[in-house]
Amino acid sequence: MTRIGILGCGGRMGRALIGTVLATPGAVLAGGAERPGAPDIGGDLGLLVGQDALGLVVGDDPAALFAQCQVAIDFTAPAATARHAAAAALSDTALVIGTTGLGPSEQAAIAAAAGRVAIVQAANFSLGVSLLLALTELVAARLGSAFDIEILEMHHRHKVDAPSGTALALGRAAAAGRRVSLAQVARRSRDGLTGPRPTGEIGFATLRGGDVVGDHQVIFAGDGERLSLGHQAGDRGIFARGAVHAALWAAGRGPGLYGMTDVLDLG
Repeated sequence: MTRIGILGCGGRMGRALIGTVLATPGAVLAGGAERPGAPDIGGDLGLLVGQDALGLVVGDDPAALFAQCQVAIDFTAPAATARHAAAAALSDTALVIGTTGLGPSEQAAIAAAAGRVAIVQAANFSLGVSLLLALTELVAARLGSAFDIEILEMHHRHKVDAPSGTALALGRAAAAGRRVSLAQVARRSRDGLTGPRPTGEIGFATLRGGDVVGDHQVIFAGDGERLSLGHQAGDRGIFARGAVHAALWAAGRGPGLYGMTDVLDLG
């Protein structure tokens, strides 16, 4: 049995993760933590997700949570995730990270922690998106620059970062297929007189509204034909199931920074 802790357990994803851990054979809920001052602190984790009391109380000390679990799952905020990674390394606790919007310094902190513990990091933990990333890289490599690439994503009104982490991951996959750096060819927005579209550009379009869990589409537009690859998420359960699967995989794994391609053996 693998003892799993949930960071940010009071949020939408945190609650979905609690329910998934409780329903997953081989997984045991070790505890949960929230930011200091959060309203859920002191509450029972079972009651938090509408189930019977478990005798596990929401805490505010990540280090204390790490001491109780083999793997922790983190869907919080960039600065918090960087701190959690450093603390996980000190406690020899594996970490699964689904936080998006990370900056260079925060990503560097995660990379440093991965020198001591296993860290699985992904912008999206669904099996479908993992396959979509692989297909995007393959199609981009085969079609070449004769086809323009545009990435469209839509999420709920509460999402705070744009483009989504998954959209950026799709952009990196497309750029990898073309053997270029995404930073050199990305176009994140267009407004006004933008001029003709440069050859090789990878464009992003962002939509926000309603309660959309996550829609992503990669469009390859050529002369006389257009190919679209897409994924639509119906509920957060797909992300929670993927993250818990990654946590079970990471338990006992050697140090390193891994992705869902490693977890799912997609090569």
